[in-house]
Amino acid sequence: MAAFGTSGLRGLVSDLTDQVVYVHVRAFLRYLRDIGEFRQGDQVVLGGDLRPSTPRILAASWAAVLVEGGMPQFAGYLPSPALAYAGLSAGVPALMVTGSHIPFDRNGIKFNRPHGELMKADEAGILAQDMEVAPGLFTEAGALLQAPHLPEADTRYLQAYQQRYRDFFGKGSLSGLRLGVYQHSGVARDLLVDLLKDLGAEVLPLGRSADFVALDTEALRPEDTLLARQAVLEHQLDALLTTDGDADRPMIADASGRWWRGDVLGVLTAQALGAHSVVTPVSSNSALERAQLFARIRRTRIGSPYVIAAMQEALVAGEAPVVGYEANGGFLLGSPLQRHGHTLQPLPTRDAILPMLTVLTAAKERGVALAALLETLPPRFTASDRLQNFPGTLSQQHLDTFNGDDEKHNRLVFDQSFGTVSGPARSIDRTDGLRVTLENGSIIHLRPSGNAPELRCYTEADSAEEAERMLRAALQIMQGWHV
Repeated sequence: MAAFGTSGLRGLVSDLTDQVVYVHVRAFLRYLRDIGEFRQGDQVVLGGDLRPSTPRILAASWAAVLVEGGMPQFAGYLPSPALAYAGLSAGVPALMVTGSHIPFDRNGIKFNRPHGELMKADEAGILAQDMEVAPGLFTEAGALLQAPHLPEADTRYLQAYQQRYRDFFGKGSLSGLRLGVYQHSGVARDLLVDLLKDLGAEVLPLGRSADFVALDTEALRPEDTLLARQAVLEHQLDALLTTDGDADRPMIADASGRWWRGDVLGVLTAQALGAHSVVTPVSSNSALERAQLFARIRRTRIGSPYVIAAMQEALVAGEAPVVGYEANGGFLLGSPLQRHGHTLQPLPTRDAILPMLTVLTAAKERGVALAALLETLPPRFTASDRLQNFPGTLSQQHLDTFNGDDEKHNRLVFDQSFGTVSGPARSIDRTDGLRVTLENGSIIHLRPSGNAPELRCYTEADSAEEAERMLRAALQIMQGWHV
């Protein structure tokens, strides 16, 4: 069943019929009309990722925009942040058809209002709209009887996004670096190659795939780990770069072939950009606080709407420059930045390109290898993975076991289940899911996914080996819940 999650409408492709897409896009535009952000004749920018189901969903979205009196513009197949940047720059709604990192049999729509991402408070207004359709538009299976044909993509939108980073970092900023780009089926696979070359790097494209690869930056596959190690060794790379399917989550590996965790990348990016205030979810590495690099840190629930809301609070409080990032690596820019006479305008949505370019240029300017940046942070390590096909109701049922009125009893119940992983519980945080700090300072965090039927597990410890060991032990215990 299609439903709203932390990133918009998501569901199985079989559930995202033309009719389901059509009524939800119409409901979105009707809601914007109600709050004064959409009028007859306004443009609506549409784009998508490279999933096989994306063109069909784009066509159904296009039909919905037309019937609501909008003027649809096709930005083509491009990164989610590039699509968001196009809408923000023009002050118009934007719709990105993407399932991001989730399996290819799923997809979704990420809705953007004219001035930013759709927030959690907007969902009720959309779902309250009339979703009835006139007879004769769809087959019994929910397919459009007359689906529109998408025009050629307007490449100006993608070019504007590329130019944003060309101008800010400058020609030659990556000269002398030999970089690999793991292309797979990511929508930024060609953009990233072109942009790195424009900035002066020698670039080697690798691993382009005709089939869709659901790359999850918080649950790396063994083959991704092996690919990085082999690629940097074989091709003598300074770094290997890639993104998830819609390029709002980055992945970067240093010259040892070690993929960086997204939250560590976030800390180093925020530092290099000179952030005053940093916003990130509770699941992100606590090295952020231990490093003592920032004047103000705000922790939120997991999901970009929560990070954006807290960034807005920070701006009101006069804490600029304000940035945000998520444990998956997506970086959000809440206020303008200055560099060598160029201004980088805010882009308060997850972006994969900015953090990777930032740490690469920071390492080059300091005259050190990329890995040397990691050594400046306190030694605190995280690991994460998930159990797939784990219904959210079942996840919540198990997590409620540790959610009684007596906190001491809750810790004892947790110890009975997870005490063998790394010792007894010291405290429990329920900001988002169940985040337990153990007596030895390690952390186990369990949370149902907001985008797919998955139960996610995050661990944190003083060594990478311990974090990984805890993760595997916790997942083994959780696997027994799947009954």
